[in-house]
Formats: sequence, C-alpha cells, structure tokens
Amino acid sequence: MSRSPRPSARTRTLTAAGAGALSLLLTACGGGSGASDGGQKADAASVRAALDKPAEITFWTWVPNIEKTVALFEKKYPKVKVHIVNAGRSKDEYTKLTTTLKAGTGAPDVAQIEYFALPQFAISKSLVNLADYGAADLKDKFADSAWSQVGVAGGIYGIPQDTGPMAMFYRKDILDRFGATPPRTWEEFGALAKKIHDADPNVHLTYADPGDAGTSNSLIWDFGGKPYTVNGTTDVTIDLKDDPGAKAYADTWGPLIESKLVDSTASWNDEWWKSMASGKYATWLAGAWAPAVLEQNIPQSKGQWSVAPMPGGVSSENGGSSVAVTTQSKNKEASVAFAQWLDSDPEAVKSLNSEVGLFPATKVLLDDPGFRGAEVPFFPGSKPNEVFADMSKAVRPGWQYLPFQVYANSVFKDSVGQALQPGGNLPGALATWQERLKLYGKEQGFTVK
Repeated sequence: MSRSPRPSARTRTLTAAGAGALSLLLTACGGGSGASDGGQKADAASVRAALDKPAEITFWTWVPNIEKTVALFEKKYPKVKVHIVNAGRSKDEYTKLTTTLKAGTGAPDVAQIEYFALPQFAISKSLVNLADYGAADLKDKFADSAWSQVGVAGGIYGIPQDTGPMAMFYRKDILDRFGATPPRTWEEFGALAKKIHDADPNVHLTYADPGDAGTSNSLIWDFGGKPYTVNGTTDVTIDLKDDPGAKAYADTWGPLIESKLVDSTASWNDEWWKSMASGKYATWLAGAWAPAVLEQNIPQSKGQWSVAPMPGGVSSENGGSSVAVTTQSKNKEASVAFAQWLDSDPEAVKSLNSEVGLFPATKVLLDDPGFRGAEVPFFPGSKPNEVFADMSKAVRPGWQYLPFQVYANSVFKDSVGQALQPGGNLPGALATWQERLKLYGKEQGFTVK
C-alpha cells in the first residue's frame, strides 16, 4: 500500500504469480478451527522484561528511512539487536514470506504487512496472536479504523503502524481557473467534472486506474459499503452486486467514466506523473500519505496543491500497514516488545511521521494540536494535517477485507478494471468480480455465500 518514498502507504494490486504463491497459505487454512500460534502466552511484564535481555530479531520491511526509528529503539534498549531486511515491496515481500512460512524456516521474527493482506497470514496460523502477549491493552492508543484492521477471527495479529485516511487533494490554480471550489458532495463532484471537461476537454477533474483495486475498494468503503463479511476463519460472504456502497460507487463513477468526464488511465508511471505535474487533473483522491510522494515526484508543483475533505464529509482508509510477529520467531517476547514500541511509543511514532513520512495510526499524534496545526512546506499557507486527522475520525466503521484479498486484488483488472474505461458496465463488472471471488474462495476451502 504505499508509494515511494513510502511504498506501503497505498494498497496496490498484486500479480497473478504473487497471488498464486499466497494461495498456498489459503489452502492450508481452509477448514481450520481458528487463527492461533499454538497457544503460547506471555504476560505484559514478560514482554517488557525481554527488552533488557540479549536478543537478536529480524525485521522485514520496505519502508525507506525506517532505520532511523529503529536506531532510537536500539539506543534505548541496547541489548536487543534488530536486523532490518528489505525483502521487497508489498507483493514481493508477501511471496517470500509465504515461501519461508511454508518451508518452516527462513521467515523473519517481525514483518510489515499491509492491512488488506493481514487476514490471510493470520488465519493460516502464520502469525502470533498478540492478544496472548497483552496487546489488547494498546487499543486505546490507536485510531479506531486502524485498530479494527488488526483484529482477525477474535485475535490481534498486528500492531498498527500507519494509516491512509482518504482526502481530496486539489490543484488550487486549476480550480481557480474554472471559478470552482472543492466539491463538498458527490453531486457537486459530478457537476464539477462536467463543467471542467466541457470548458477544456484536455483537463479532467480526476482519473480512474483500471488496475487499482485498492482505490476502488476504498471508494466502496467511503460510500458506506461492506461487501466482504468474514465470520471466524472459514465463513465468507461476498456482495459486490447488491451492497449499497458498491451500488453507490457504480452509480456515481460509472456515468463519469462513460461520459469521459473522468480520465481512464494507469497511474504511478512516468506519463501519469507528467500529467499530474502539467495540470491534467484538478483533484486526486488519495490517502494521507500522498504529500510525501507529491513532493518527491513533482516538487515543481509545490504551492499549487491544497487538501479538502472527501465529498460527503466521510472517509475510508486508502492504505496502511501493521507490524506482525511470525510464528517462526525464536524470540517472541522481544519481537512483540519491539513491534509494540515501534508503533505505539510516542518517541517512535513521532520519528515514523517526521523522519520516515508515515501518517500516524496513534491518537498521541492525531489528537496533538502541534501535529494538527503543523505547517507542511509543500502546502504553504494551509494545515493539511487538520484535514487528515478529521478524515481519520470520519472513516466509516465496520469494513472487513477478505481472507484472500491479495488474490481478489490481482484479478480486479480482468473484471472491474475493464469497466473503468469508456464503454464498460461497472455494475455488471462488480457482479462478475463477485462470482470469480466466490468460486476462488470455495476452491480454497472457504464456505462462501
């Protein structure tokens, strides 16, 4: 889920090869009775005590500059050595993680895992249930939307690291050119899309990426959708056809794409960045991680961007990761202690935000007036963290990912992606995606409705 310089901040689709490797985990879990690490437990005191004992742990992550935060940990707890390994971004790490877990050796003690991928590793009994190590005591430290994503099948399988509440990034110069202000509702969004494109067909209000399952899921979530329901580890319900949020997404975006009021294009490539820099798009709907990637990729647009709430005033998550402990860890107490410190200690989370560029999952920053009111140089004269923090609180509750969301994202382009182009039938494509996911889930041993 993230992008350079924060490559995991944004959920991205995975290749079929990566999904195929991960399906090994899903097959193993079909019919299982619960997500567990074998019943080992340790109280909170034992976890804290592990920080004062000699230990070496390996941490798989792809986050640039995170070694700065880890160095703070090692300075505070010099007996614990953390070996950082960049095992590849997102899908690349997950493929390697799947292979090592299946082999029974070679997995890290601690791994960064995006929220959408966490359930499949949890239910396959590959991760430690952190509830057995006192992690439930951390609940009140985190935004509700972040904490809800690490709860799987009654357990806690990760410590939230960062979040990506959606907001609307907009080009002030472009909206001024058309005498417009940021749309406050989806109705205004559609009307503005028409106004801009009628005045200048070379400019679009925004774009839709036919290969980006993550943003479509986030928009369905934003519209109030709950298309995926998971009970326990094997019972799954998928409703992308009649779910109210999925229908609202299709009813809103389908006509915009059909009328070419929203551009259909692949994103995160050189051509797309050139379009972003040139002013082809007036808005970008993205997670709160976006400022760092804008500044890195199109620094020349500094001062042109600002931030507004999502249309409708509610939001969803668009990316974010957790830190989990694998069952292969040979020092679980120290690993759990490290994960908890990294993602909840005030010094650590401030470092993750200021030095690493992660948008916080913790209330210690989200509720901090200094953080909310901070000036962000790329957005002179505005305080974007206020918008992001408000959007974090406005994330709709109750969203769940599938225990095979990695596969679901990998085949998105073959159905819904085809409809995110002129001539497509978005409601029909959502129904097609649903049937393919149901078939796959049943093949993997899930009970699917």
